[in-house]
Amino acid sequence: MNLYWLTLMVTPGENRSLKETMSNIIQALEQEQMTREVPDFAPGDTVVVQVKVKEKDRERLQAFEGVVIAISNRGLNSSFTVRKISHGEGVERVFQTYSPAIGDIEVKRKGDVRRAKLYYLRGLTGKAARIKEKI
Repeated sequence: MNLYWLTLMVTPGENRSLKETMSNIIQALEQEQMTREVPDFAPGDTVVVQVKVKEKDRERLQAFEGVVIAISNRGLNSSFTVRKISHGEGVERVFQTYSPAIGDIEVKRKGDVRRAKLYYLRGLTGKAARIKEKI
């Protein structure tokens, strides 16, 4: 960010309080860090998240495929929860959208749901936990 604009934001004007000025600086810094291109996905969509895993001295990508059951849009602190069934056991993982630990997000299929939070899927198993595909 340009130093000139930063100093303008730091010095409170006649109508701006110091709190407003500081929140403007924080917003600007967060906006800078939100550079990742995130595909459009919604609850009910099946996604594959490539997670960077560090093992000793090397780093590799590990795929986590599941259904998005919740999305929390909070700027830089945005996150989404993905649920999958692994060996008959439900596994949920919360990912920070702009985390450097995420390599890539790929949308496999779009789901047709009427809820923003699909927590009810936790109690369902087998065919009952299926989600209709959006056409």
